[in-house]
Amino acid sequence: MVIVSMCGPFRDTWDRVSERCFRCFPCLSDPARRSSLGLKVALVILHLIYAGVLFLFDSDLIEKTKKEPWYTAIYLLLFVATLAQYFFTSGSSPGYVLDAMRAANEADAIYRRTSTTSKQPASSKNGSFVISLDGSQLGKNHLGSNATLWTKMVMDMYPPGSSVRSWTCTYCDVLQPPRAKHCHDCDKCVLQFDHHCVWLGTCIGQGNHCRFWWYICEETALCLWTGILYISYLKANISRAWWMDAIMIILLVTLSISLIFLLLLLLFHSYLVATNQTTYELVRRRRIPYLRDS
Repeated sequence: MVIVSMCGPFRDTWDRVSERCFRCFPCLSDPARRSSLGLKVALVILHLIYAGVLFLFDSDLIEKTKKEPWYTAIYLLLFVATLAQYFFTSGSSPGYVLDAMRAANEADAIYRRTSTTSKQPASSKNGSFVISLDGSQLGKNHLGSNATLWTKMVMDMYPPGSSVRSWTCTYCDVLQPPRAKHCHDCDKCVLQFDHHCVWLGTCIGQGNHCRFWWYICEETALCLWTGILYISYLKANISRAWWMDAIMIILLVTLSISLIFLLLLLLFHSYLVATNQTTYELVRRRRIPYLRDS
Protein backbone atom coordinates (compact mmCIF):
# COMPACT_ATOMS: atom_id res chain seq x y z
CA MET A 1 0.00 0.00 0.00
CA VAL A 2 2.87 2.38 0.83
CA ILE A 3 4.56 1.70 -2.53
CA VAL A 4 1.30 2.26 -4.43
CA SER A 5 0.67 5.54 -2.59
CA MET A 6 4.24 6.69 -3.37
CA CYS A 7 3.90 5.83 -7.07
CA GLY A 8 0.58 7.67 -7.36
CA PRO A 9 2.02 11.23 -7.77
CA PHE A 10 4.61 10.02 -10.29
CA ARG A 11 1.89 8.29 -12.31
CA ASP A 12 -0.26 11.42 -12.33
CA THR A 13 2.72 13.53 -13.44
CA TRP A 14 3.54 11.04 -16.19
CA ASP A 15 -0.06 11.05 -17.40
CA ARG A 16 -0.11 14.86 -17.54
CA VAL A 17 3.19 14.98 -19.43
CA SER A 18 1.98 12.30 -21.86
CA GLU A 19 -1.30 14.15 -22.44
CA ARG A 20 0.55 17.39 -23.23
CA CYS A 21 2.94 15.53 -25.52
CA PHE A 22 0.06 13.89 -27.40
CA ARG A 23 -1.65 17.28 -27.70
CA CYS A 24 1.46 18.84 -29.24
CA PHE A 25 2.24 15.80 -31.42
CA PRO A 26 -1.06 14.04 -32.36
CA CYS A 27 0.82 11.34 -34.29
CA LEU A 28 2.23 10.00 -30.98
CA SER A 29 -1.24 9.22 -29.66
CA ASP A 30 -1.52 6.32 -32.11
CA PRO A 31 0.41 3.29 -30.71
CA ALA A 32 1.19 1.96 -34.20
CA ARG A 33 2.60 5.29 -35.40
CA ARG A 34 4.45 5.73 -32.11
CA SER A 35 6.08 2.34 -32.55
CA SER A 36 6.98 3.10 -36.17
CA LEU A 37 8.53 6.43 -35.15
CA GLY A 38 10.50 4.69 -32.40
CA LEU A 39 11.93 2.20 -34.91
CA LYS A 40 12.95 5.02 -37.25
CA VAL A 41 14.73 6.86 -34.45
CA ALA A 42 16.45 3.61 -33.37
CA LEU A 43 17.67 2.91 -36.91
CA VAL A 44 19.12 6.42 -37.29
CA ILE A 45 20.84 6.15 -33.89
CA LEU A 46 22.35 2.77 -34.87
CA HIS A 47 23.76 4.27 -38.07
CA LEU A 48 25.25 7.19 -36.13
CA ILE A 49 26.78 4.85 -33.53
CA TYR A 50 28.49 2.61 -36.08
CA ALA A 51 29.89 5.55 -38.07
CA GLY A 52 30.59 7.76 -35.04
CA VAL A 53 32.59 5.14 -33.12
CA LEU A 54 34.68 4.51 -36.22
CA PHE A 55 35.65 8.16 -36.64
CA LEU A 56 36.11 8.56 -32.89
CA PHE A 57 38.51 5.64 -32.43
CA ASP A 58 40.31 5.37 -35.78
CA SER A 59 43.01 8.03 -35.92
CA ASP A 60 44.36 6.52 -39.17
CA LEU A 61 41.03 7.21 -40.82
CA ILE A 62 41.21 10.83 -39.73
CA GLU A 63 44.71 11.12 -41.20
CA LYS A 64 43.57 9.46 -44.41
CA THR A 65 40.69 11.92 -44.58
CA LYS A 66 43.13 14.80 -44.45
CA LYS A 67 45.26 13.32 -47.24
CA GLU A 68 42.43 11.87 -49.35
CA PRO A 69 39.24 13.72 -48.45
CA TRP A 70 37.38 12.24 -51.43
CA TYR A 71 37.45 8.76 -49.80
CA THR A 72 35.64 9.87 -46.67
CA ALA A 73 33.41 12.20 -48.68
CA ILE A 74 32.13 9.28 -50.79
CA TYR A 75 31.53 7.22 -47.64
CA LEU A 76 29.60 10.04 -45.96
CA LEU A 77 27.64 10.62 -49.18
CA LEU A 78 26.61 6.95 -49.20
CA PHE A 79 25.73 7.24 -45.50
CA VAL A 80 23.44 10.24 -46.08
CA ALA A 81 21.98 8.74 -49.28
CA THR A 82 21.09 5.51 -47.45
CA LEU A 83 19.23 7.34 -44.68
CA ALA A 84 17.53 9.59 -47.23
CA GLN A 85 16.43 6.55 -49.24
CA TYR A 86 15.14 4.94 -46.05
CA PHE A 87 12.88 7.89 -45.21
CA PHE A 88 11.90 8.35 -48.85
CA THR A 89 10.81 4.70 -49.09
CA SER A 90 9.15 4.80 -45.68
CA GLY A 91 7.05 7.81 -46.65
CA SER A 92 6.09 6.54 -50.11
CA SER A 93 2.77 4.96 -50.95
CA PRO A 94 2.80 1.24 -51.84
CA GLY A 95 -0.19 1.82 -54.13
CA TYR A 96 -3.54 1.38 -52.45
CA VAL A 97 -6.45 -0.21 -54.28
CA LEU A 98 -8.86 2.41 -52.95
CA ASP A 99 -6.76 5.25 -54.42
CA ALA A 100 -6.51 3.48 -57.77
CA MET A 101 -10.28 2.89 -57.82
CA ARG A 102 -11.03 6.54 -57.09
CA ALA A 103 -8.55 7.71 -59.73
CA ALA A 104 -10.06 5.43 -62.37
CA ASN A 105 -13.65 6.43 -61.59
CA GLU A 106 -12.71 10.13 -61.50
CA ALA A 107 -11.01 9.82 -64.89
CA ASP A 108 -14.13 8.16 -66.27
CA ALA A 109 -16.38 10.86 -64.80
CA ILE A 110 -14.24 13.63 -66.30
CA TYR A 111 -14.28 11.87 -69.65
CA ARG A 112 -18.06 11.58 -69.59
CA ARG A 113 -18.47 15.26 -68.69
CA THR A 114 -16.04 16.65 -71.27
CA SER A 115 -16.76 14.49 -74.29
CA THR A 116 -18.66 11.40 -75.30
CA THR A 117 -17.12 11.09 -78.75
CA SER A 118 -13.42 11.82 -78.17
CA LYS A 119 -11.02 8.97 -78.79
CA GLN A 120 -8.04 10.67 -77.13
CA PRO A 121 -6.44 8.67 -74.33
CA ALA A 122 -6.94 9.84 -70.76
CA SER A 123 -4.80 9.05 -67.78
CA SER A 124 -5.05 9.64 -64.09
CA LYS A 125 -1.99 9.87 -61.93
CA ASN A 126 -2.28 9.16 -58.23
CA GLY A 127 0.69 8.90 -55.90
CA SER A 128 3.39 6.65 -57.25
CA PHE A 129 1.36 4.71 -59.79
CA VAL A 130 -0.35 5.68 -63.05
CA ILE A 131 -3.66 4.34 -64.33
CA SER A 132 -3.94 4.68 -68.08
CA LEU A 133 -7.31 4.53 -69.75
CA ASP A 134 -7.92 4.81 -73.47
CA GLY A 135 -10.99 6.09 -75.25
CA SER A 136 -12.36 2.60 -75.83
CA GLN A 137 -12.49 1.95 -72.06
CA LEU A 138 -13.81 5.30 -70.88
CA GLY A 139 -17.53 5.76 -71.06
CA LYS A 140 -18.23 2.06 -71.71
CA ASN A 141 -19.93 -0.19 -69.21
CA HIS A 142 -20.59 -3.85 -69.97
CA LEU A 143 -21.58 -4.93 -66.43
CA GLY A 144 -24.75 -2.91 -66.12
CA SER A 145 -25.64 0.72 -65.53
CA ASN A 146 -24.70 0.60 -61.85
CA ALA A 147 -21.20 -0.85 -62.37
CA THR A 148 -18.27 1.56 -62.30
CA LEU A 149 -15.34 1.71 -64.69
CA TRP A 150 -13.12 0.21 -61.98
CA THR A 151 -15.40 -2.83 -61.74
CA LYS A 152 -15.30 -3.29 -65.50
CA MET A 153 -11.51 -2.92 -65.67
CA VAL A 154 -10.85 -5.36 -62.80
CA MET A 155 -13.34 -8.00 -63.95
CA ASP A 156 -11.73 -7.95 -67.42
CA MET A 157 -8.55 -9.23 -65.72
CA TYR A 158 -10.31 -12.33 -64.39
CA PRO A 159 -11.65 -15.33 -66.36
CA PRO A 160 -15.12 -14.87 -67.90
CA GLY A 161 -17.96 -15.78 -65.57
CA SER A 162 -16.11 -14.75 -62.41
CA SER A 163 -18.27 -13.26 -59.67
CA VAL A 164 -17.60 -9.74 -58.40
CA ARG A 165 -18.26 -10.93 -54.85
CA SER A 166 -15.48 -13.53 -55.11
CA TRP A 167 -12.84 -10.85 -55.62
CA THR A 168 -14.19 -8.21 -53.23
CA CYS A 169 -12.22 -7.59 -50.05
CA THR A 170 -14.26 -8.54 -46.99
CA TYR A 171 -12.52 -5.83 -44.91
CA CYS A 172 -12.47 -2.83 -47.30
CA ASP A 173 -15.44 -3.85 -49.46
CA VAL A 174 -13.31 -2.95 -52.49
CA LEU A 175 -12.94 -5.00 -55.67
CA GLN A 176 -9.35 -6.29 -55.76
CA PRO A 177 -7.42 -6.68 -59.01
CA PRO A 178 -5.08 -9.69 -59.35
CA ARG A 179 -1.99 -9.58 -57.09
CA ALA A 180 -3.66 -7.21 -54.62
CA LYS A 181 -4.09 -8.14 -50.97
CA HIS A 182 -5.49 -6.61 -47.81
CA CYS A 183 -2.80 -5.61 -45.29
CA HIS A 184 -4.04 -5.98 -41.72
CA ASP A 185 -1.31 -3.68 -40.38
CA CYS A 186 -2.22 -0.79 -42.72
CA ASP A 187 -5.90 -1.85 -42.85
CA LYS A 188 -5.91 -1.22 -46.61
CA CYS A 189 -5.75 -3.27 -49.79
CA VAL A 190 -2.39 -2.91 -51.55
CA LEU A 191 -1.72 -3.29 -55.27
CA GLN A 192 0.83 -6.04 -56.02
CA PHE A 193 1.28 -6.65 -52.29
CA ASP A 194 4.73 -7.92 -51.32
CA HIS A 195 4.89 -7.64 -47.52
CA HIS A 196 4.48 -5.22 -44.63
CA CYS A 197 7.91 -3.96 -43.58
CA VAL A 198 8.09 -3.30 -39.84
CA TRP A 199 11.35 -1.34 -40.08
CA LEU A 200 9.90 1.00 -42.69
CA GLY A 201 6.49 1.16 -41.05
CA THR A 202 4.68 0.72 -44.37
CA CYS A 203 3.68 -1.88 -46.92
CA ILE A 204 5.84 -2.80 -49.88
CA GLY A 205 3.81 -2.98 -53.05
CA GLN A 206 3.55 -1.82 -56.63
CA GLY A 207 4.27 1.81 -55.82
CA ASN A 208 7.46 1.44 -53.76
CA HIS A 209 8.98 -2.01 -54.41
CA CYS A 210 11.65 -0.46 -56.66
CA ARG A 211 12.54 2.11 -54.00
CA PHE A 212 12.67 -0.66 -51.40
CA TRP A 213 15.14 -2.63 -53.57
CA TRP A 214 17.38 0.42 -53.94
CA TYR A 215 17.27 1.03 -50.19
CA ILE A 216 18.39 -2.56 -49.50
CA CYS A 217 21.15 -2.17 -52.10
CA GLU A 218 22.45 1.06 -50.54
CA GLU A 219 22.17 -0.32 -47.00
CA THR A 220 24.14 -3.42 -48.02
CA ALA A 221 26.88 -1.33 -49.65
CA LEU A 222 27.11 0.93 -46.59
CA CYS A 223 27.24 -2.04 -44.21
CA LEU A 224 29.96 -3.74 -46.30
CA TRP A 225 32.07 -0.58 -46.49
CA THR A 226 31.71 0.06 -42.76
CA GLY A 227 32.75 -3.53 -42.04
CA ILE A 228 35.89 -3.11 -44.16
CA LEU A 229 36.80 0.03 -42.21
CA TYR A 230 36.29 -1.81 -38.91
CA ILE A 231 38.55 -4.68 -40.03
CA SER A 232 41.22 -2.21 -41.20
CA TYR A 233 41.15 -0.58 -37.79
CA LEU A 234 41.54 -3.90 -35.93
CA LYS A 235 44.38 -5.06 -38.22
CA ALA A 236 46.39 -1.89 -37.71
CA ASN A 237 49.44 -2.37 -35.41
CA ILE A 238 48.67 0.52 -33.09
CA SER A 239 48.81 0.40 -29.30
CA ARG A 240 45.42 1.26 -27.87
CA ALA A 241 43.20 0.48 -24.88
CA TRP A 242 41.74 -3.01 -24.73
CA TRP A 243 38.20 -1.72 -24.22
CA MET A 244 38.36 0.11 -27.56
CA ASP A 245 39.14 -3.16 -29.34
CA ALA A 246 36.37 -4.91 -27.38
CA ILE A 247 33.80 -2.31 -28.47
CA MET A 248 34.94 -2.51 -32.10
CA ILE A 249 34.81 -6.33 -32.12
CA ILE A 250 31.28 -6.37 -30.65
CA LEU A 251 30.12 -3.82 -33.23
CA LEU A 252 31.84 -5.74 -36.02
CA VAL A 253 30.13 -9.01 -35.04
CA THR A 254 26.67 -7.39 -35.04
CA LEU A 255 27.53 -5.61 -38.28
CA SER A 256 28.52 -8.93 -39.89
CA ILE A 257 25.20 -10.50 -38.87
CA SER A 258 23.34 -7.52 -40.34
CA LEU A 259 25.40 -7.76 -43.53
CA ILE A 260 24.56 -11.45 -44.01
CA PHE A 261 20.87 -10.70 -43.52
CA LEU A 262 21.00 -7.75 -45.96
CA LEU A 263 22.84 -9.77 -48.61
CA LEU A 264 20.27 -12.57 -48.42
CA LEU A 265 17.43 -10.04 -48.54
CA LEU A 266 18.98 -8.29 -51.54
CA LEU A 267 19.44 -11.57 -53.42
CA PHE A 268 15.92 -12.68 -52.56
CA HIS A 269 14.27 -9.49 -53.79
CA SER A 270 16.50 -9.43 -56.88
CA TYR A 271 15.18 -12.90 -57.68
CA LEU A 272 11.60 -11.69 -57.12
CA VAL A 273 12.11 -8.74 -59.47
CA ALA A 274 13.77 -10.93 -62.12
CA THR A 275 10.90 -13.48 -62.02
CA ASN A 276 8.11 -10.88 -61.62
CA GLN A 277 6.90 -12.26 -58.29
CA THR A 278 6.15 -10.91 -54.84
CA THR A 279 7.02 -12.36 -51.44
CA TYR A 280 3.36 -13.06 -50.75
CA GLU A 281 2.90 -14.88 -54.08
CA LEU A 282 6.01 -16.99 -53.56
CA VAL A 283 5.14 -18.00 -50.00
CA ARG A 284 1.38 -18.44 -50.41
CA ARG A 285 1.27 -19.72 -53.99
CA ARG A 286 -1.00 -22.66 -53.17
CA ARG A 287 -3.53 -20.42 -51.42
CA ILE A 288 -3.82 -17.87 -54.25
CA PRO A 289 -6.52 -18.94 -56.74
CA TYR A 290 -4.94 -17.49 -59.89
CA LEU A 291 -1.57 -19.15 -59.07
CA ARG A 292 -2.81 -22.45 -57.68
CA ASP A 293 -2.73 -24.30 -61.00
CA SER A 294 0.34 -22.56 -62.45
